[in-house]
This record gives sequence, C-alpha cells and structure tokens, in this order.
Amino acid sequence: MNIAILSGKGGTGKTTVSANLAMTLGVSYVDCDVEEPNGFIFLNPSIQKREDIFVEYPHIDQKKCVLCGACAKACQFNALAKAGKEIVVFEKLCHDCGACRLVCKTAALFYVKRAIGKLESGNAKEIPCYRGILNVGEPMAVPVINKRLKELPNEDHLIDCPPGTSCNVVTALKYADAAILVTEPSEFGLHDLKMAVELVKLYNIPYGIIINKDDGKDNMVKTFCRTNDVKIFGTVPYSMEAASLYSKGMMLCENDNHKKDFIDMAEKIKEAFTW
Repeated sequence: MNIAILSGKGGTGKTTVSANLAMTLGVSYVDCDVEEPNGFIFLNPSIQKREDIFVEYPHIDQKKCVLCGACAKACQFNALAKAGKEIVVFEKLCHDCGACRLVCKTAALFYVKRAIGKLESGNAKEIPCYRGILNVGEPMAVPVINKRLKELPNEDHLIDCPPGTSCNVVTALKYADAAILVTEPSEFGLHDLKMAVELVKLYNIPYGIIINKDDGKDNMVKTFCRTNDVKIFGTVPYSMEAASLYSKGMMLCENDNHKKDFIDMAEKIKEAFTW
C-alpha cells in the first residue's frame, strides 16, 4: 500500500510527521518533495545507491535547418523560438513531448540528454528510505518524482509529497492508495487544508487528518473535520520540546513524551486503511 502524506501549505510539519510515522509503522519512507528533500535529515539513512536522472531536449543541426519555424510553432511550452537566422532552444522549458521532431521535415532536429537530478536509496534502522533530488536551478520536478515512484519495490510506502496542491503533488498522488493530510490550526492552515481535501476527493481515495502544533482546544480545524465528517488520526501537541527536538533533527517517536502520540496515530491509520 502507498500512503501519500500531503499538506496544503508548507511549514505544517508534513516531513516531520512522515518520517516519524514511517519509523513507527515500520514501512519504507519515500521523499518526493524533490525541491526540498529534508526527510533524510531526521532518518539519516546510510546511502547505498545513487542514480542520475536525465531528460531529453531538442538540438538543432544548423546545416540541415531551413528556418521554416515549424518546430517553434508546434511547441506548446515555448521551448523553441525562431530568432533571425537561427532557432533558439530554451532547454529548461522543454517537456520532451516530441512534437518538434515530428514536424521537422528536414530532420534537422534531434534530442540530447541532460541531467536534472538524482535518486538515492538506503536504510535507516532497517527502514528502507528513498528520495529524489532536483538539481538547483531546474524548474520541473515532475520527471524526478515520476522516476522515483515508478522504480519503487513492491512493499508498503509512506510517500512524503511536495507541499501545496500543484502538479508536483498531483503526480505523486497518482501512485497513492490512501492519503494523510497534515495541517495546523491556523487560518492559513485551514484554507489550504480545504484545497488539499478537494484534491484528494478527485482521486476517490480514503484519507484522514493529522493536526500538528495542536493547541489542545476545539480549534477551527477540528470544527471543520467534525462538520465535514473527516477523520482525525491524531495530533502533535504544540510545545517547546517538540520544536527543540525538530530543530536538532531528532525523531519525536523516539522521545518518551511523544512516542505514544505516534503509536496511537499508527493504529488508527491501520484501522482506517485496512493495512
């Protein structure tokens, strides 16, 4: 089973919850927040495998090119432009769809590869850990996320998704059988939680909520969940101790004051998703 862990906004504690739940449940952790893959800071796995990720982009043979501009017209992503006496290629805008190659009548266009990121895998206390890393300056994370998730072994995974509800999140959610939404009891947290709930509903998969930085009161997120019949798997209390542990890259589930919180969450998740 693949369980995606989402957050409508950044900074809710999604990665903290993901890493601690993976350790508590004893399942593999997959960091698909490829622009900021911070989960390994907490789990600290021994890296056993690294692999570069490549994408293809068009290259123009100027000797064959007749400057008809058909390739630039066919490109829906503005990765090609006819400029004077040459066709200019903006390689980082290319989505590798192949349309330009199809319309080139002189075979002046061919594809070359370039690296945009890498995949890493290892183990942390017998927990398999996987992540994708997007190279600095690269604008498109989807190819790295797709490659990471397609190559996972057949086992139970917690997928730490990117924050928000963008195409990066949608790409990761396509591989999920269930979802956990991490939020915080604030106006911003509730606003973005509602968007994440609507996104998960589109995929018609079971889901529940974990409230981080919980104030222990009947706050706005709890009211929303009660009104909309959304299951709350548990809460992580708002405390100086939790913030201190987090800032040091330490696992909350290994702390006596927080261990029970994650054990209780894990049990509720198993019951809800028919583990």
